[in-house]
Amino acid sequence: MNMLLRLVVLMAKTVFGRGVHPLGPCHTNLRVSPTDLDLLGHMNNGVYFSVFDLGRIDLMKRSGLLRRLRPKGWYAVVTNETGSFRRPLRPFRAFTLRTRIIGWDERHLFIEHRIVSGGELTTTAVIQIRFLSRSGERVTPEQVVNLLPGPVERPELPEWVAQWSKAGYEHSAALEQELRSPNGNR
Repeated sequence: MNMLLRLVVLMAKTVFGRGVHPLGPCHTNLRVSPTDLDLLGHMNNGVYFSVFDLGRIDLMKRSGLLRRLRPKGWYAVVTNETGSFRRPLRPFRAFTLRTRIIGWDERHLFIEHRIVSGGELTTTAVIQIRFLSRSGERVTPEQVVNLLPGPVERPELPEWVAQWSKAGYEHSAALEQELRSPNGNR
């Protein structure tokens, strides 16, 4: 099933669905579609990351965050992501996507996704997102958290996630520097 159609169905379900805590977890029930498959007959690794997009939208919609971001013209963009694939998902297999915010630093919010099917963990991912405004300014995670109703206790960001984020930034900066060097277009 096309992701756009899944998004429309998801948005319709959230009208009648239960709310969730802004940090999660948010459980999204889905099923593997024939258009999700790769040549080996299981869900393609790229499709997982599109499914994770749906999980983040579901969390933001059901927690009320999306409704608070729109009037300010703020939106989220993915800046880094990593995933581990433990077990394949076969055609028509039902699965639950569990999405939760695991912490933030001064620039990014970090979201964990877990896919469970048949009681088994099949896939995990951590996504690093940043908020921007339509006017081009950067929005801090603290500004986003301040939009939430009531106090939200900040979870301690796992050390490995902070190190992974730092390594990703350093790698990207090194590649940028390499491109700017006289021999950068090798």
